[in-house]
This record gives sequence, C-alpha cells and structure tokens, in this order.
Amino acid sequence: MKLLLTSAGVKNPSIQQALVDLLGKPVEEADALCIPTAGYGHPMGSPAGAWRFITGRATTPMCELGWRSMGVLELTALPSIGVERWLPWVQQADVLLANGGDALYLCHWMRQSGLAELLPSLHEKVWVGLSAGSMVMTPRIGEEFVGWKSPTGNDETLGLVDFSLFPHLDHPALPENTMAEAERWAAALPNPAYAIDDDTAVMVADGAVEIVSEGHWRLF
Repeated sequence: MKLLLTSAGVKNPSIQQALVDLLGKPVEEADALCIPTAGYGHPMGSPAGAWRFITGRATTPMCELGWRSMGVLELTALPSIGVERWLPWVQQADVLLANGGDALYLCHWMRQSGLAELLPSLHEKVWVGLSAGSMVMTPRIGEEFVGWKSPTGNDETLGLVDFSLFPHLDHPALPENTMAEAERWAAALPNPAYAIDDDTAVMVADGAVEIVSEGHWRLF
C-alpha cells in the first residue's frame, strides 16, 4: 500500500502533488472512502467532528478535494456485516482517507474489522492519514499520545512503516507540541521518528520514504 502520512490533511500544493503522484491520476478521476473511526476514540471527538470531516467542513482538507466519488467506511460496523460485504467496497476504491483522533482506537478497529490484515495486499491503493490516521501505520506512538486504552495495554500500532510520527509540531493551539518535547518523545522510542508540522507529510511508496514539506520537520 502507498502511504501519504500527513499531520493535518492535504494542506498545501506540495502535499496535493504528492497525492496525485501516488494515485497516478488526478483526484477528480479517483474514488475515495473516508474512515472517520479514530475520532470517536478521542476525548475531544464528537459526532459533529465526524460530520465536519466527512462533509469537508473541517480545517484538515481530505474529503473536499474533488474526488470522483466518496463513501464512508466506518470500521466499527464492519465486523457485524462480514468481509464478503465490505471487501468489494475497499477493492473498488483508489484511496482510503483516515481521520484523526485516537491512534490506538483506530488500530484496534482496523484489527477487529480485518482491514489491518488486508492492507499489505492492497499494493495499488493509497492511504492518506490525518494525524492519528497517519500514526496508526507506525510501530509505536509513544506514551505521550496514549489516550484510549488498548486491550494490549501498550502503545503499539500496526508497524507498516519503521518510524514513528509526532504530528502538529509547533501548532499554535497545542503549546506543548514543541521541538524540545518532540525530542524527549523520540528519545524514549526504539525506532526512528519524525516530528512534522501541519504543512508536512511523509510519503511512502515501494519502500522509499520521502518528506513533502512547505513547513518544518525533523528526523530523530
């Protein structure tokens, strides 16, 4: 699977171009499914937040980019309908758009639904993550980002990439998200880690990692 791991969605032309490059065609010719699930696990999440994400009313551009078609894939519903029902929906989509929220909650439902097991076989699909929707692809999120308590009791996520992510670096509404705090966070992890601001994304395709940025970032 091709990954575009963002802090705050497709915020600038550089990230938009990276998305088009991964898709191999214009956004207007691509079919998307959006995944709002992570938002429900975060203490600041709400039904209104899910609605803003789905309808493109948030400040994190994802669903409003002009896709040819758009659907909603709610992971908590999938175990109750069976894989034979939802698998064709995923197979027919070009891109999966994962909302922010709680990465451990999202990871749990990706596993429970069967989507996590499926992802490695979706070679031509693109996953666009927003904050927690990006962090879920990493091996660990770090104790600082643990909110919802996973049944595993730890901070481990899917590990489809070998680095961790600290999103929203130096965000004005998150004064704790400083570079110094990111450095402390990274020092406690056993793997490489990136701190990225909202104008930065990490693109992963065919095993190659590339930073796409009109802002600032750091590799630890």
